[in-house]
Amino acid sequence: MSPPVIDEPALHGARSGLRAFGLPRFVSRGASLLFSLLLTLFGLLFVTFLIARVVPVDPVLAIVGDRATQAQYDAARVSLGLDQPLPVQFVRYLGDVVTGDLGRSNLTSRPVVEDIASAFPATLELATLATLIGVLIGVPAGVVSAVHQGRWQDQAIRVVGLLGYSMPVFWLGLIALLVFYGQLGWVGGPGRLDVSYELAYEFDVTPVTGSILIDSALSGAWDVFRNALSHLILPALVLGYFSLAYISRMTRSFMLEQLSQDYVTTARVKGVSERRVVWVHALGNAMVPLVTVIALSYAALLEGSVLTETVFAWPGLGLYITQALFAADFNAVLGGTLVIGAVFVVLNILSDLVYTLVDPRAR
Repeated sequence: MSPPVIDEPALHGARSGLRAFGLPRFVSRGASLLFSLLLTLFGLLFVTFLIARVVPVDPVLAIVGDRATQAQYDAARVSLGLDQPLPVQFVRYLGDVVTGDLGRSNLTSRPVVEDIASAFPATLELATLATLIGVLIGVPAGVVSAVHQGRWQDQAIRVVGLLGYSMPVFWLGLIALLVFYGQLGWVGGPGRLDVSYELAYEFDVTPVTGSILIDSALSGAWDVFRNALSHLILPALVLGYFSLAYISRMTRSFMLEQLSQDYVTTARVKGVSERRVVWVHALGNAMVPLVTVIALSYAALLEGSVLTETVFAWPGLGLYITQALFAADFNAVLGGTLVIGAVFVVLNILSDLVYTLVDPRAR
């Protein structure tokens, strides 16, 4: 029996097709990102565990109070597992977090997971709108600044960005409240809703996402929607101003680099319009690193809106962590810190994935 004849060109073509499909490389990169994500989250868990053990506050005393007897103190310490060696405590802490148990808040007497689930949508709503403001204004401002480098447009945009970096957010928030709410009455005051609309929100709006704007729009409660928007717009503008300053500065830097490349000169020589050269070719290439900048800016707003939420009494995760910190409620503080850190890590990983989609060279 003669051996089978192997069609070498066909075999080579099949192998080339598999390589072009990129499945092995895709699987390898996915496994690498997953391993990096798990390792980073493990490190985050370890750091939060150490913070809980080295802070000069006794978690047992925060629970039982300073008038508890020694027997009550010892019983609470045993129930929390603090009488065990540190490695045993860490394993127990790791198991609790994996199962979604972040402990119980001493401030609200509720599970920390439930508190975070009710507070995080407010922070997400505020940070998302602030990021949209920063992107929609900051990116065009950075492009204009780069195109008119050294001219009055560039100087004006850079001054606005410098002010955004320099002014403390709590001071700007207080001034904005004084002027636009206290004096002019153009926007709503602190909080997410007026007191008169809280009952309407409770009875007329079906909670779906936790965002008052989205839920009230889905329920058709447009009066609640307008009132919620009047409360949201001012803190979002204040927070978005700082995002705008950072994004416009980075956009300007990336655009200056792209406008000095040879392909821009070649396009101009070929007669391509200046608008297309700037807004399509140069900005298209600048968007590759800018995606990562926007993602990290969004993550920074999610974790860094503590002062804004405190000034505007915005019931988000930042205000929740601040109140828990003043009450020495470390289950709530560490739970909120862990969630914010996890969101930061996930957004960083997602920005890497989007980076590979935007830039074919990264694949």
